Amino acid sequence: MATKSKSADGKLSWGILGAGKIAAAFARGLAASKSGKLVAVGSRTQANADKFGGEFGVPRRHGSYEALIADPEVEAVYVATPHPMHAEWTIRACAAGKHVLCEKPMAPNHAAAMAMFDAAARAGVLLMEAFMYRCHPQTAKLLEVVRSGAIGEVRMIQASFGYGSGGAVDPQSRAYRNDLAGGGILDVGCYPVSMSRLIAGAALGKDFAEPLEVRGVGRLGETGVDEWAAAVMKFPGDIVAQVATGIRQGLENCVRIYGTAGTITVPSPWAANRTAAETLEFTVKVNKEKDARVVSCPAAATAFSLEADAFAAALAAGRREAVPPAMTQADTLGNLKALDAWRDSIGLVYEFEKAPATVSGRKLARRADAKMKYGRVAGVDLPVSRLIMGVDNQKVAPHAFAMFDDYVERGGNVFDCAWVYGSGACEKTLGHWVKTRGVRRDVVILDKGAHTPNCNPEALSRQFKESLERLQMDYVDIYMLHRDNPEVPIGEFVEVLNEHKKAGRMKAFGGSNWTLERVAAANEYAKTKGLTGFSAVSNQLSLARMVEPPWKGCLTASDAKSRAWFEQTQTALMPWSSQARGFFLPGRANPSDRSDAELARCWYAEDNFQRLERVNRLAAERGVEPINVALAWVLAQPFPTFPLIGPRQIAETASSFRALEIELTPREVKWLNLEG
Repeated sequence: MATKSKSADGKLSWGILGAGKIAAAFARGLAASKSGKLVAVGSRTQANADKFGGEFGVPRRHGSYEALIADPEVEAVYVATPHPMHAEWTIRACAAGKHVLCEKPMAPNHAAAMAMFDAAARAGVLLMEAFMYRCHPQTAKLLEVVRSGAIGEVRMIQASFGYGSGGAVDPQSRAYRNDLAGGGILDVGCYPVSMSRLIAGAALGKDFAEPLEVRGVGRLGETGVDEWAAAVMKFPGDIVAQVATGIRQGLENCVRIYGTAGTITVPSPWAANRTAAETLEFTVKVNKEKDARVVSCPAAATAFSLEADAFAAALAAGRREAVPPAMTQADTLGNLKALDAWRDSIGLVYEFEKAPATVSGRKLARRADAKMKYGRVAGVDLPVSRLIMGVDNQKVAPHAFAMFDDYVERGGNVFDCAWVYGSGACEKTLGHWVKTRGVRRDVVILDKGAHTPNCNPEALSRQFKESLERLQMDYVDIYMLHRDNPEVPIGEFVEVLNEHKKAGRMKAFGGSNWTLERVAAANEYAKTKGLTGFSAVSNQLSLARMVEPPWKGCLTASDAKSRAWFEQTQTALMPWSSQARGFFLPGRANPSDRSDAELARCWYAEDNFQRLERVNRLAAERGVEPINVALAWVLAQPFPTFPLIGPRQIAETASSFRALEIELTPREVKWLNLEG
């Protein structure tokens, strides 16, 4: 459904959040746009708001950002604050029901941008990153020429954007301040990276392409930001891009594209004129031709005006994304991931990334609309969320903190980790988050150790001690033996686990990838000795039958005998690969396509494709995603299940949580599993 403006003239009513130079550029552009009008400005002081409002004839002038986003006359907000403030105010604006155009870079890192787009999705508003050059006719024309094959196959791309004379450093300047995410890579290096991804995508027949490798070098100055830097990116098809940036060194600021049949030179790629419309030109030199061809790209307004119109056009058409080459959500996230990799190459970490605050700027708390369900596990004090966050993918603080915060805000409270994950990095990151957020008494920590070949009581105790040190904790809520060692008498394991429990170092314990016979033997031994037995098991369970285990020594509980045992004993099962490694995602599994060798080896079987067909049918009837139905099947078992999920993106977490809202009847549970 199209979004109609509330204004009588049909124009989109904008508020600008921030009153700096880029805000002024957008205000001028908006005045010349076809679709929008500036009705309000918000600054940190009333004086600045009044000054900006007087210069640009803004009727509503707010002395705070809060007042701007609360203004009922504002339909869309242009966020023009310093980089680290983009996320908080974008999220607040989205929550207030405002559409948002956020100045580049969308956020200092990919992690924060994930949370911003999630906030927009939950609010049902449009969020777009403001790369104004993407909306100038030159960019679209350039892509058209690349796609036409005029210069043959694209092999190399060179793109640069740098400024500065190389003189003295001003430590108070925004560009040089670490606390404001300064430096060239984020400030202007984002342009050549985004352009290279755009061109590589056009060469490959896509809207953009993601680099397979990013390798960077650069100078980190005395203020802790990059003063000049370069990187090489390799794309699919062996396309290579060289990008360069700087805040203390001027560069040519151009783009060159080298193909097998010619070259393209773009002397003014960034459409950076802030005051007047300009006709831009680029040249195409075909090898077999004597002279280069000049391609002229006139524009009726500045790129800022065109950007505002592209944003409004998306809203008018009822879309929640603009049309490429304007920035889309996936494009923005990919660009920030590449920038993260460039910064990582040169060792640039902002101080605020070492112990990140919540992206929203709010105190961490469960959201009012959270739909999490809970169960109980013997020995664990807290109710246990039915979905458990696996942390084997989370090693870097900004990404981990964003993922963990989002999970808790959705009502999750259990984290699954292990001594072996990331050679200890995952435990350290999880512990860092728990300590920073001050939530130890509010979360359930499930940790594992004694993995093969170090699966014995002595190794268990040694690794467990190290795990507690990494986690910075005195205890874990649930401890699991990561594997079993049948050569160790069952009583030895039960005795040592009880010793740790009695000492207060663990509340409950269990086994991961243990045969149910050994679990039963452990519980029988504990019963005869007056000790505590296993409270939980973590074997694989998913609607798709595991044909072969992804790792040696892994066990499944998908078979009828195992499920009957869990139903009879009502033992808690915390299954890994609960979504069969994405087998049920649309287009993921195809019997004629075995390019994903791991997926094919572990899950491809005739009966699984029959299950997939039934899942697709039921999902279509319910109006939900097939992957959600598959996870709902795990949750609907007649015994307590607490599936482990391993999302790498906030969007994946959101998808998993939708399974909580799907209620399957016992008949549907059997039918999906080919039992009826």
